[in-house]
Amino acid sequence: MFSFFKRFKKPAEGETPVDNAADEAGEQEAPEAFEEPLRHASTPVTPAQPVEPASEPVNEPAPLKHATTPVTPAQPVEEAPQAAPKPAEPQPAEPKPYWQGRTPSQWQREPLAEELDEVIPAPSPDAAAKKSWISRLKHGLSKTSSSLTGIFVGAKIDEDLYEELETALLVSDAGVDATEFLLEALREKVRAERLTDAMQVKNALRSLLVDLLAPLEKSLMLGRAQPLVMMITGVNGAGKTTSIGKLAKHLQRFDQSVLLAAGDTFRAAAREQLTVWGERNNVTVMSQESGDAAAVIFDAVGAARARKIDVMMADTAGRLPTQLHLMEELRKVRRVIAKAMPDAPHEVLLVIDANTGQNALAQVKAFDDALGLTGLIVTKLDGTAKGGILAAIARQRPIPVYFIGVGEKVEDLQPFSAEEFADALLG
Repeated sequence: MFSFFKRFKKPAEGETPVDNAADEAGEQEAPEAFEEPLRHASTPVTPAQPVEPASEPVNEPAPLKHATTPVTPAQPVEEAPQAAPKPAEPQPAEPKPYWQGRTPSQWQREPLAEELDEVIPAPSPDAAAKKSWISRLKHGLSKTSSSLTGIFVGAKIDEDLYEELETALLVSDAGVDATEFLLEALREKVRAERLTDAMQVKNALRSLLVDLLAPLEKSLMLGRAQPLVMMITGVNGAGKTTSIGKLAKHLQRFDQSVLLAAGDTFRAAAREQLTVWGERNNVTVMSQESGDAAAVIFDAVGAARARKIDVMMADTAGRLPTQLHLMEELRKVRRVIAKAMPDAPHEVLLVIDANTGQNALAQVKAFDDALGLTGLIVTKLDGTAKGGILAAIARQRPIPVYFIGVGEKVEDLQPFSAEEFADALLG
């Protein structure tokens, strides 16, 4: 076998072949014509050999060169690769930027990601549960809703109406930028559509608010990596650990196995609180009594890969954006996760307390600049929250809001819907 390949390799180096008499006239095309079928094991070699002796004129290279193309086996050679293409052959040639560094198991899960599409929200709740959720959301935003809707009762469409709307939007934590944007768009809509009734203006404002919040409405995508590594961040008291526990329960509805990493090694009883949520949801929690948060999360990523866990969520210690040394520690955690899995973390979520008003927008900007946020979880909309902060976020830093929370129960954490939120504010 070695001598067979050696025999046809020499003509490529310019030497005289053993059994080819046509090369005495300096012919070099014939060895190249033989060399191509030898590279491809699937190409039949036997039909090509009779062509060489059939071309008797030695001094006419053109007929010999074209004699290899019309041979009958040339047609089946093109159809053979098409009949049995290998599925993984073209994929490594053009890797998707998001998927660089995937393992073979992750390549196999790519069609699964396309099938799942936007899997959250998925199992839609029944009518009673949905109605209960909407009522709790409206109750949480009742203060803002009453102040906004009361303006349109028996009102005239004049400058006083716009001034009252401006005050109500500013009080609802919408911020100056979002307030000016909504009022300017509302004035233009009233002029263009020639609205004359106050309730028509209210509906126009609702439509503009839905359009403003629509970019924030995005579903969390599952199945695009194994494990899907999620890094949860936020300030102290925002509800990170509780949100992780609720989110773990939510993911289990989609047959996702979950592993939690207790990366909050600073707050007292943070590890115990996460362990309680793990026991409640029958989810494994990896933790250490003391140690580096990055080391704990690094080990958790390795364990999730070894156990073929679907989703791994890492809790982190709460910190203020002004604590630069702690923010740098979060960057370190992100870098360590990338060492454990090249394309991780796949999601970097910030948990914000809706009661903090415009300070929540400052947190979003600071954490996004430091870590590159992929999504938000807005909590405590059932308290004294005014809700307008989402309009400010949509206007200045439109990062997707995956979930909003209106209570302490597991079912109180639900996917964000722009229309439902607008209805709760202006319903």
